[in-house]
Formats: sequence, structure tokens, C-alpha cells
Amino acid sequence: MTVLVLAVAAYLFLKISAAEAKYDVADVRIGSGVGSIRVVFDAVTDFQYKVFLLDSPKRLVVDFQDVSINPAVESSDNVNNSLIASTRLGSLNGDETRVVFDLKKSILIKKVFMLPPQSSFGWRFVIDIEAASDKQFKESVGNDRVFSSNESISGAKNTRKSTVAENAKNQAGKKKRIVVLDPGHGGKDPGAIGYSGIHEKNITLAMARELKALLDKDPRYKVYLTRNNDVFISLRERVNIARKYDADMFLSVHADSAKNRNAIGLSVYTLSETASDKEAAALAERENKADIIAGLNLVEHSKEVSDILINLAQRETMNRSSEFATFMVGEMKKSVKLVSNTHRFAGFAVLKAPDVPSVLLEMGYLSNRGEERLLKQKGYRAKLADATKKAIDKYFDNMHHASVF
Repeated sequence: MTVLVLAVAAYLFLKISAAEAKYDVADVRIGSGVGSIRVVFDAVTDFQYKVFLLDSPKRLVVDFQDVSINPAVESSDNVNNSLIASTRLGSLNGDETRVVFDLKKSILIKKVFMLPPQSSFGWRFVIDIEAASDKQFKESVGNDRVFSSNESISGAKNTRKSTVAENAKNQAGKKKRIVVLDPGHGGKDPGAIGYSGIHEKNITLAMARELKALLDKDPRYKVYLTRNNDVFISLRERVNIARKYDADMFLSVHADSAKNRNAIGLSVYTLSETASDKEAAALAERENKADIIAGLNLVEHSKEVSDILINLAQRETMNRSSEFATFMVGEMKKSVKLVSNTHRFAGFAVLKAPDVPSVLLEMGYLSNRGEERLLKQKGYRAKLADATKKAIDKYFDNMHHASVF
């Protein structure tokens, strides 16, 4: 897999390099998600832009300032996506160039942002769009609803050149990242019993509260707890809470136990491939295929199509979950003891939201006398919270997800 990834990256690099001598924007790539599309322009420099919608016919319009664009963008493959029908390139008055995407149906613009060079990639200009109702589309149409390099959404005139940092700030200000923290166990379910008799449910709640307090200080995040007191919540309901809040991330907090009192170390779990496939089929049957994935009504589709859509959504979610788990392991190993093969895979029910990246953190072994003593200390939990916060920051800052191809 690593060889394939490197080969693809090398191909893209050579492809862009061959065109960049002549054009500022060498290529455009269109990738499909479930009910959403990501448009990526490959470029050799940062530039100013405006992105907006027009009606009659429905169009997504991108205006570039002082940028030369490869005419080959018109031949972009639009066949295998559900939202964009065709791509057209034209010139405006003066030094502006326009790219028009003719739409198959109503959409909304979710995000517009510029990515600086990273690894083998040059500059990338990214537009995320999603399917919408006709009413939502009409409310978002026009030159007064512009995403631009000078402002996030505005009708006001602003000719000041924006920096990449300002673009990121504008985009971050549009929507807070929603994090749902899940203190494991609770109420009639005490969880693991520690070396000295302490209950896991109390340790997990203390940790989740402290992590929430830390994240609440960052204006980029909105944080919810599945429970904030000693109550029992079923595993399925915990997943439902994450989906109800439209979570961008779900983190379930636990502490381990083992018959071997010498067992020690932190571990991070994500959903296994096999468990995902089984859950995909079960979800389609149990929920009657209704609104399983981010507003996509699966009732309109056959069982075979529904199963495929849920499976695809879960696979992308699993990729993002694994990405976050990798950041978690990287941060945790700097300051705490980890088990071998720290990132592990299992079919935990609490990780099975098909559209919410989900990770389960086992903070350590309460059955180990020394580790139990650490987990009971507020200072040690603060260390875990700080490492988790850094991992969350890296996850959201890093835009190189599977959907950025």
C-alpha cells in the first residue's frame, strides 16, 4: 500500500510539474463522497479567488484573480459524481478568469480553503460542496453570497489581499468543530474495578470533564459529554448522541483491567474492518434505511445500494478514525507508558456511528497498582488531556484526509 501511495504521489507531482511551467493552475480534480463532492485545484502559487452559486441554470462559479489556468480543466472527469455535470473555462474583463461547474442538482458550498505545499503536493485550492434542497440553494445564490480570499462570506467590498493564515482563520470561524466525549460506563454499570476498589466509571467521568474544560478554552471547538453524572447510558444511545450533535469526532474514554496485575500501558482502539462490514448490513435492516448517513435518505435506494453507501461512509469514517488514532499514539508516547501495538482494532459497539470518526481510549490498567494510582491523580489526567488536545488539534489542522486526494 505504501508503494502504491508513493507511486500515485509521484505521478501527481510529475503531472503537475509538467504543466506548472506554463500555468498557475495546472489541474482540477473532482472526488465523490456520500452526498458530497470535493473539488481540488492544483496550483503553483497562492492566489485570490471568489466562489459563489448562480441559478437558471444551476452553476458553481469560481473567479480567479491574476491566474493562468490550464484549458485542460474543461476535460475534468465529471461522469462519476452526483453533483457536477460539466466544467467550463472563460475569461472576464481585465485580469480575472472564471471556471464554471454546471450542476446536476441543487448544492450548498460547505467549505472553501487554500492548502499550502505539503509533501509532494504544491498549492491546493479546495471547495467542498454537498447536495441540498432547492430552497437552500436559492437562499445561497448570488454575488452577495461569496466565499473569497478576502472574507469568508460577505457582500462587502474588501480589496485587501488575504494571507493564508487569515483564510484559515476565516474558515475556522464559520463552524466550530463538534467533539463528543463519552465517559465509559456509569450508573448500574461500574466498569472495571481497580486495584484499590475504585470504579472505572468515576475515573472516566473525571477525565472527560477535565478534557472538556481544556477544549472549551479553544474557540474552535464545541464540546458535549454523553453523560455528566453517574447515570447508565446504553452503547447504542451513546452513538445516537454523537449523531444527534452532528459530531465531527467521538472519543470514548475508558480504563482497562486484566487478570495479570503487571499489565500496564495506554491503548487506542478504532473499529475493525470486519466489524464495520457487519454493522453496515445491520444498520440498513434495523434502521429501515432511513437517514442513516448525514441526511442521506436511504429509503429511496435498494437494499444493495443502501448497504454499499453505508459501507462506503463507514470506510471513510474508519480512515479518519485511524488517522486520529495515529495522532493520539504519537502525542501520548511522548509522556506516558503505552502498550505494544498501541493502535488496536475491535468491534466496539460504541465506535459504530457510520458517519462520525470514533476512537476509544483505554487510559491504562486500573488492575495495576501503580497505574491506578496515576489515574486517580488530577495531574496525571491533565497530562493525558493535554496530549489528547494536541492530537485533536493535529487531526483537524491536517487536511490530508482520504477525501483530499
